[in-house]
Amino acid sequence: MEKINFNILYVDDEEQNLFSFRATFRREYNIFTAISGKEGMEIMHNNDIHLIITDQRMPEMTGIQFLEKILPVYPDPIRMILTGFSDVEAIVEAINTGRVFRYITKPWDERELRMTIENARQLYGLQRKNKSLVSQLQQKVEEQEKTLRLFMKYVPEPVVQKTLSQKDDSILEGESREVAVLFCDIRGFTPMSEQLSPKEVVGFLNDYYGLMSRIIKRHNGSVTQFVGDEIFATFGAPLAQDNNEEQAVYAAIEMIEVLPELNKKYKDRFKTEIQVGIGINFGEVVMGNVGSEDRIEFAITGDTVNTGKRIEMLTKETPNLILVRDRVFEKTKSLIEAREWEPVNVKGKRDKITVFEVIRRKEA
Repeated sequence: MEKINFNILYVDDEEQNLFSFRATFRREYNIFTAISGKEGMEIMHNNDIHLIITDQRMPEMTGIQFLEKILPVYPDPIRMILTGFSDVEAIVEAINTGRVFRYITKPWDERELRMTIENARQLYGLQRKNKSLVSQLQQKVEEQEKTLRLFMKYVPEPVVQKTLSQKDDSILEGESREVAVLFCDIRGFTPMSEQLSPKEVVGFLNDYYGLMSRIIKRHNGSVTQFVGDEIFATFGAPLAQDNNEEQAVYAAIEMIEVLPELNKKYKDRFKTEIQVGIGINFGEVVMGNVGSEDRIEFAITGDTVNTGKRIEMLTKETPNLILVRDRVFEKTKSLIEAREWEPVNVKGKRDKITVFEVIRRKEA
């Protein structure tokens, strides 16, 4: 800060001292003077003061009392005390507690006082610069946090956390893992959506996605992808955990159970009820970030995923149906009531597969 823009308040109950101080420093700094602490507070209220110099011994309140009183409201100005030798012990204590920058003994020496004021001016400039840098840093942190929160809306939070913990050269590395995959698709969504405006379609999908995503998350799953009206969720990826088949089946049952809530809300908009089909598979997948250096996407791929999607497609003719692969049933048969289907052909598989229709959870 330039000298000419540096505002100093000098408080002293002796008018001659005020006159002398002003005459000495008025060409270099903006000088404000007050004959008491009370008058000094009025000046502080109406002006941006950068340095406060106050006499210690004054009748209404001492210099330390004045500085203590204004500190909560005006914490930024540098504070200095003029004092006699008899008050030095009290002033040193004030310095040690951070309330006072320096003290100058009276009568003050012009050269010493000028040097101390200049030091105070430079310190104030540094403090103001640091404060500005801290404010800018805080703003950057808030912007980054906002970006991260927005990013997590497009990418599952566990994926974000895992990616942030990885080194740049390992971000595109894949990993094999056994997981449960769940596909959920709205039956007949295309004709249903024709009854709504594009804005209404987006609003409905957001309601639907939000409701189903909360259920999936509650059962320790993660939504990997939204495709049109389809939800692709995984249990055990990107974060490994136990009981993936159980969690996926319980999530599917609850997803069916909440459909009346959606139907009640949209009964006046659709001519038919909202119905879904769910397919669940379990097995080995390859998961990781795929893409190029400038664009990547978290993906879970493999035969387990493809077969899970084919199982979901088997539900097209029956509303609100949950089908699970035999391996999933074996892990959950003590928890659910299910009906075995005859082995079925699915696209991409040479041999028929066995699936089970989940009816309900068994009573505890």
